[in-house]
Amino acid sequence: MKILVLHGPNLNLLGTREPEQYGRETLADVNAALQVLAADLGVELTTFQANAEGSLVDAIQEARGVFDGILINPAAYTHTSIAIRDAMSAVQLPVVEVHLSNIHAREEFRRHSYVAPIAVGQISGFGVNSYLLGLRAIFSHIKKGL
Repeated sequence: MKILVLHGPNLNLLGTREPEQYGRETLADVNAALQVLAADLGVELTTFQANAEGSLVDAIQEARGVFDGILINPAAYTHTSIAIRDAMSAVQLPVVEVHLSNIHAREEFRRHSYVAPIAVGQISGFGVNSYLLGLRAIFSHIKKGL
């Protein structure tokens, strides 16, 4: 099983950007924790971070026929990007959306997700564990379908 993990804009600043909101773990810490869990599950994991919307759309489109599913933290694009939503819908891969913070307990504009309606599910508010729970969720979902 091959899973693509996509990190959206500003996640490269994890650990230093608003640590009271997003924690002190870096993106490298997140990816390392995901790789450990992936090895335990027997999953091949590829991680990619981009600040540019088009780069994320390209990565999603290139995932078709290569990956079995996508784990994504679209970050700010959660609330703005119809292009990312449409790309995910077009490739017809299962998607799990994750967020470090609880987007539903934050500012009103953060409570809407363009990704959620086409995702298998959404996990938010558990810091780095959101990613780990998300990886377990997408793994289980794909395994059920095999």
